[in-house]
Amino acid sequence: MLEKYMQEAIKEAKKAAAKLEVPVGCVIVKDGKIIARAHNQKESKLDTTKHAEILAIQKASKKLSAWRLLDCEMYVTLEPCSMCAGAMIQSRIKKVYIGTMDAKTGACGSVLNLLQDYPFNHKIEIETGILQKECEKLLKDFFKKLRTK
Repeated sequence: MLEKYMQEAIKEAKKAAAKLEVPVGCVIVKDGKIIARAHNQKESKLDTTKHAEILAIQKASKKLSAWRLLDCEMYVTLEPCSMCAGAMIQSRIKKVYIGTMDAKTGACGSVLNLLQDYPFNHKIEIETGILQKECEKLLKDFFKKLRTK
């Protein structure tokens, strides 16, 4: 089941890559159903806050008519940054499944772990390495193409 939802996040990441956005995709699941999906749109929207995770949280909140995303799980192809990790804490996401880690800006265990290492009012479970090779390949191929242009 984990791989099924990560495959959906990968589909979103591929949409981002097709728009020359960093290929990050995200889906949010509640009660076994995808309630939101999104991909990065920083470049196309000219807005640093248009990360896949933030957009998916906004869509899920709208779908549930609530800012608290209780019992929701997030599947994301790349480890969230500090902005996205903060939004996840604020929205009360239950668990995040991460495809590949981000050694430069990751805030869920790589550079720091905002989701578990600080005394915030909410802690989020983390599981990493879901379809890791596929998620890594998307990113590596994307940046390789950029460098050759």
